[in-house]
Amino acid sequence: MESIQLTRLLSSSKSSTFASPTGLTFRPSYRLSFDQFLKRSLPNGKLKVVRSEKSGNGSVEEQKHAVRLDLDRDVSGSVIGLNLIPTSGDHEVINTKVYVATVTKDKDDEIKKEKVETRVTYNIVFVTAEAAPYSKTGGLGDVCGSLPIQLANHGHRVMVVSPRYLNGSSADENFAHVLDANKRIKLQCFGGEQEIAFFHEYREGVDWVFVDHPSYHRHGNPYGDSHGSFGDNQFRFTLLCHAACEAPLVLLLGGYTYGEKCLFLVNDWHAGLVPVLLASKYRPHGVYKDARSILVIHNLAHQGVEPVASFKNLGLPSNWYGALEWVFPTWARTHALDTGEAVNILKGAIVTADRILTVSKGYAWEITTVEGGYGLHEILSSRRAVLNGITNGIHVSEWDPSSDKHIPFCYSTSSLSGKVQCKTALQQELGLPIKPDCPLIGFIGRLDYQKGIDLIHWAIPELMEADVQFVMLGSGDPLYENWMRSAENTYRDKFRGWVGFNVPISHRITAGCDILLMPSRFEPCGLNQLYAMRYGTIPVVHATGGLRDTVENFNPYAEEGSSEGIGWAFSPFTKDSMLNALRTAIRTYKDHKSTWEGLMRRCMQKDFTWENAALQYEQVFEWAFIDPPYIK
Repeated sequence: MESIQLTRLLSSSKSSTFASPTGLTFRPSYRLSFDQFLKRSLPNGKLKVVRSEKSGNGSVEEQKHAVRLDLDRDVSGSVIGLNLIPTSGDHEVINTKVYVATVTKDKDDEIKKEKVETRVTYNIVFVTAEAAPYSKTGGLGDVCGSLPIQLANHGHRVMVVSPRYLNGSSADENFAHVLDANKRIKLQCFGGEQEIAFFHEYREGVDWVFVDHPSYHRHGNPYGDSHGSFGDNQFRFTLLCHAACEAPLVLLLGGYTYGEKCLFLVNDWHAGLVPVLLASKYRPHGVYKDARSILVIHNLAHQGVEPVASFKNLGLPSNWYGALEWVFPTWARTHALDTGEAVNILKGAIVTADRILTVSKGYAWEITTVEGGYGLHEILSSRRAVLNGITNGIHVSEWDPSSDKHIPFCYSTSSLSGKVQCKTALQQELGLPIKPDCPLIGFIGRLDYQKGIDLIHWAIPELMEADVQFVMLGSGDPLYENWMRSAENTYRDKFRGWVGFNVPISHRITAGCDILLMPSRFEPCGLNQLYAMRYGTIPVVHATGGLRDTVENFNPYAEEGSSEGIGWAFSPFTKDSMLNALRTAIRTYKDHKSTWEGLMRRCMQKDFTWENAALQYEQVFEWAFIDPPYIK
């Protein structure tokens, strides 16, 4: 057995630990924030690390608290595992059982879905503006509320860092079990020291960490209120990013810090400063030199663009302005003297992150095009080698027609009778005529430009000529909210519009409808079509992003036993194209009952679990640690 000696000054013989080169992390108890640490360290701000040297007789000197790493090799000489042996001799050998992956992958394109087991575990830090059930406005909250739990089930140590929002409503009850971590630190940004506190809850194997500051305590949602977006959002999310970088170093969770060898998963622009901070503030001083960052883009349309004068507030070295520099094209400038200069936080994350993910393969391609790149397509194209897409999963325990507490009748692929009963109950609840053979079409989503609500608006008069019923649930643009109310009065026996959002009714619409319509202009992933398929509700979608990835077009002429599709994806994005797809679905429902039942069963059997998505994320984690971290 080959032996390697490593030593390091440790703060405590009982709790201090360090990161091994294989990814198993032994964590030192860092008590100071990084800014405090630099003030108390050597004059040049460098970390003090002590290594053992060989003595004259060739033996290795053993210092107190040293640890020897013994490598296990197979008959070919390849490293297959390691043992950690304290040199004091007072402790038993710790067999890590960590298997080293052979670096022979072609990091080209596709992510393997089949994986027998988690070979290497990581200390993972999610940084996000929202995480369900604590805070949620859309898919971002769903992802950051579910994926961390799944990764923790795979053996990873997982922390989620998000703001502690308090808005004086019943939503504050979501933080009822979150406790003060008794850790307050000061962050250098926005012209001075900003004091924040950490709160914590350990739930379902995950450390849920919340950054507390008065700027997170106000009426509205995480981003704004009825008057629009909050004017200080750059300040609020800059605090989040600085705090997220400090949390693994200063928080003792379960007796140990997460330490420096972390994998940061930063979500959208709100967390986009994290990879920039790692590269500009920490690595030059030897901290986080073995950490990696992965940017997850949920919606490229939001980029965190602010005036160029705000750069000095971000707490970055002045020579890092180029990483965030952004110049608007001439046509987008407000007047002749406007230079178009700005800072773009998402652009900085794209430049400095070690890898980039989107929430579907289709969206990963779309953001590299002029049409879908929102001005960042050239930068994203230049990083195509580290860009991948992974389709989101769904919370299968929450969205399960066989046990859903929100629906009046449960059902499954073995017995679909409850589906018909759910439809009848929904028609009765909405005051529609009870017509089991009349196709019931549903829409659930925001009433805005992205969701293609204007296409529905213009198509309804023609659609209402057919023998169909239509129900809509959503809120957003007041113009479309008023239109929904007006349409309900115009088509009393065929149309219902529910302005607002209600979780139980969304489940009942998903279960009771025959068809779900999603005509989104762009859709990074989409979740409603996944929920609908699990409930045997056939999706009709615009062929874009994650909708194109997940909804395979039905082919009535496919050979026996081959894939026959699970819905209809229309293109181009026009009213006529959407109506043609809906008419095909309606005709299939009415005239080909056995075919429709086959569609329902195929939809319900699709695997869109987080287990599947987590395996693909783990593949990207491995790739992230193959290459060295970003260094300017």
